[in-house]
Amino acid sequence: MKIWIGIAAVAAAAWAQQPQMKKGNRPPRIPRPGVSDASVKHPMSEVKPDAVFDVPGVPDWLVITKDAVWVSNKPKGTVSKMDVKTNQVAATIEVGKQPCSGITAGFGSIWAPLCGDKALARIDAKTNKLIATLPFGPANSEGGLAASKNAIWYPTDKGTLVRIDPKKNAVVAEIPLPPGSNAAEVSADGSVWVTSTEKSLLVRVDPKTNKIVAEIPVGEKPRFLCTGAGSVWTYDQGKGTITRVDIATNKVVATIEAGLPGGGGEIDYFDGHVWVTAFEHPITKIDVKTNKVVGQWSGPGGDAIQAGNGYVWLSNLREHNVWKIKAGSL
Repeated sequence: MKIWIGIAAVAAAAWAQQPQMKKGNRPPRIPRPGVSDASVKHPMSEVKPDAVFDVPGVPDWLVITKDAVWVSNKPKGTVSKMDVKTNQVAATIEVGKQPCSGITAGFGSIWAPLCGDKALARIDAKTNKLIATLPFGPANSEGGLAASKNAIWYPTDKGTLVRIDPKKNAVVAEIPLPPGSNAAEVSADGSVWVTSTEKSLLVRVDPKTNKIVAEIPVGEKPRFLCTGAGSVWTYDQGKGTITRVDIATNKVVATIEAGLPGGGGEIDYFDGHVWVTAFEHPITKIDVKTNKVVGQWSGPGGDAIQAGNGYVWLSNLREHNVWKIKAGSL
């Protein structure tokens, strides 16, 4: 009996030393150390929002239009419109089951992927009404789609990038992607860029030929991306770096240590700065002239971020609200 008790004690001790699974059988979250430069670190308590929008549920993905900012809400099955002049939630539209991935604006509409319905919802931005539901599921609940001058570009659960004609609400081209491709963005020259988290690649698609014309190795496990300052910027979730790729040469020109490994988060560009969000570090500000982090705010909040028209918009999904922050105050 003592032998079995001893074996059990050793086994229990060994188990206790292993990383434990969280509720729901999820692995422990990778800790995010943040940047090492103490001179750029700030507490979130220093951030004073210009407005706070209460959005019950889980306000998450954001997109900015001329007179509004839109936010999706997965458990509620809705997308809400926040009026930038009145600082009020102007409308909440039911779109379907589980809007779950990055949303975009284009052609007078808001486009929201739906994980529950495996579809793509289209909202009329003027009437605030659902006008179409297209039968294409998103590649991942943590991904995104993009609008160009004449198309919507959408990574799907079929492993392809579909080109949607907004006049017909129909797919007019389908481009095979590397495994684990989740998010898309369009640069000023019209090129379409997609990250492959599984292969640690950034791929470039020529919209004239609907073909991949470049595959660029970037940081480990890139997912979210943005374009600006002649570059594509990827948020690499493996080591928490930001990779800068020059659009003219298809080459990596900088790898920025942001200290933000792990899932979730988002990245955007506005007026000479790249903005990144992640849990524990809701706001990270990068100067594109120096390729350095010039500010990082740590504490509660964050997980989706967009910047434009002089403001940074931050979804605080655990706090059930969205912050509107003057970019110049950060």
